[in-house]
Amino acid sequence: MVMPVGILLAAGRGTRFGGRKLLHPLADGTPLGVASARALCAALDRVVAVVRPGDEALAAVLREAGCEILPCARSEEGMGASLACGVEHAAAASGWLVALADMPYVSAATIAGVVAALQAGASIAAPVLADGRRGHPVGFAAEWLAELRALDGDAGARRLLQAHGARVRWLRTDDVGCTVDIDLPGDVAAG
Repeated sequence: MVMPVGILLAAGRGTRFGGRKLLHPLADGTPLGVASARALCAALDRVVAVVRPGDEALAAVLREAGCEILPCARSEEGMGASLACGVEHAAAASGWLVALADMPYVSAATIAGVVAALQAGASIAAPVLADGRRGHPVGFAAEWLAELRALDGDAGARRLLQAHGARVRWLRTDDVGCTVDIDLPGDVAAG
């Protein structure tokens, strides 16, 4: 089976958190961004971590966790620009599994499910809870290359999911961690 490439979006500034969010330790001492990276690296052969240029401390710990590091000059434009940068870097992939570095509580089973759905031919795959909340990561087949390369702003790929909802393979899960992102220091305990 051909593996998609993981794109770990780690270029945000974490201003609501107070800065350096992805280096903040979880309860077990693991930096938040490292926990997210390790989960993705455990499921995929290749993971590209998109970081801000000059964020050497974060780049070092993500590299040590198994990620290929990609400084993105356009990261200040928002998540969409960072995602486009990562996809462009791995343009020859069979697909991409897009994960957010501030979501360390996503289960290995959820990540594996999205990978399996792409490998089984899904065009887009994403987890969803019984109450309808959509989670992460989101997988895209290679057919979405042009659309992903064209992303900008801070919406990420949300517009693609909204515009092409009928093509999304929704994977039912009880993994609440796939919806928990860390925005504020108090969110760390929520996982």
